Amino acid sequence: MAQQRMLKFVKLGKEMPEKREAKERATDFNEIYAEFAAQKANEQASRCSQCGVPYCQAHCPLGNNIPDWLRLTAEGRLQEAYETSQATNTFPEICGRICPQDRLCEGNCVIEQSGHGTVTIGAIEKYVTDTAWDMGWVKPIRPAVERAESVGIIGSGPGGMAAADALRRAGVKVTVYERSDRAGGLLTYGIPGFKLEKDVVMKRVDQLAQAGVEFVLNCNVGVDITFDAIRQKHDAVLIATGVYKVRELREPGADAKGIVRALDYLTASNKLSFGDTVPEVEDGTLDARGKNVVVIGGGDTAMDCVRTAIRQGAASVKCLYRRDRENMPGSQREVQNAEEEGVEFVWLAAPVGFDGTPVKSVRVQRMRLGAPDKSGRRSPEPVEGALYDEPAELVVQALGFEPEDLPKLWNTDGLEVTRWGTLRADARHATSMPGVFAVGDIVRGASLVVWAIRDGREAAQSILELLARRAEVAAE
Repeated sequence: MAQQRMLKFVKLGKEMPEKREAKERATDFNEIYAEFAAQKANEQASRCSQCGVPYCQAHCPLGNNIPDWLRLTAEGRLQEAYETSQATNTFPEICGRICPQDRLCEGNCVIEQSGHGTVTIGAIEKYVTDTAWDMGWVKPIRPAVERAESVGIIGSGPGGMAAADALRRAGVKVTVYERSDRAGGLLTYGIPGFKLEKDVVMKRVDQLAQAGVEFVLNCNVGVDITFDAIRQKHDAVLIATGVYKVRELREPGADAKGIVRALDYLTASNKLSFGDTVPEVEDGTLDARGKNVVVIGGGDTAMDCVRTAIRQGAASVKCLYRRDRENMPGSQREVQNAEEEGVEFVWLAAPVGFDGTPVKSVRVQRMRLGAPDKSGRRSPEPVEGALYDEPAELVVQALGFEPEDLPKLWNTDGLEVTRWGTLRADARHATSMPGVFAVGDIVRGASLVVWAIRDGREAAQSILELLARRAEVAAE
């Protein structure tokens, strides 16, 4: 009977939740997709082919048991579907919204490869978990036993929160040190509300706080508290700071007023969504209203910036990327959404200078793709004589992020780093310092939220094993 509810991809076509019209959604920061209705979610889940070797699961960093919770959804067993999803994913409602499913689970769906259109895995994951919150199936964290050991976590982004969740469920005391005024890290201030509404993140933060996790906000490690003090206070430490050092433009005129960093721009916009007063928006520094805006970069951060500028009322928004559409690192789904909202993409274009202060224009060099580089990607090279000026009163640099020099910032010599500046950690997420672990982008370099969640869950297990070994030694 259960199998009869599945394998319906030959009769039912792929459908996404209804997407709000571009003109409407471009005026606010609300999410652009509606929720699936129950019947539609069940129908779309029933399209799963229940593969013997599920490529969707194999290509999910968390190894989510996707076929099982799709089957449960198709059968109307939503609470069980949620529990199956939550068993491997700390924040399924967040991943359902912001994971690049087109590059991970959905992009490797077998029925997609056979020409039937992928199962809409992300939208169903979001629907199942949102329903779980509404129905009260998301239970408070209540450890069976409270333990004496404590763990300090530096950074409250997805990796830090995932570890905090697992550790509290095991009864360990957890303190999270966060340099911003709100917890959530990238989820709170780095991702716009039209992709991830902030109440979704705050519900998880509140769940952790109600479980006894202590959040120490506005706490800059190395300034407000030393790293050594944190180590002395806790039985183990987890570093989950992410990477926030911006790759800066180096072209002539790049220091002009009006050329801003992507993270500053996105953070200011997200603070407004919380109702905060943001002086840099009020004085126009981080406000695109009425301006010709140029965003430089081709990743998901650049996509967030161009779509934010549209919503702020920019006169025009253009995105410059030095390669072509097929070779950009950002999600193609996000590119399509941006184009629908009025963003113009200028492919094979790179800045070579800026005029005016405040900035008035970007000097643009036309590019072409040459021979492949060491990574196998064709390298962009300039087209001789193909230069022009692009008007711009606001330029947002979204060239990616690099790790901060934590050993220097924290005045500690024991933390080993790689040649890329990331922290060196082994397969169990242990660093060169005893009792100190590290996860997420500070180890991997700029990566996906889902990888940080996986790292956080694994590191929590490693920490629990370390605490157990210490307890055994102490008992001998």
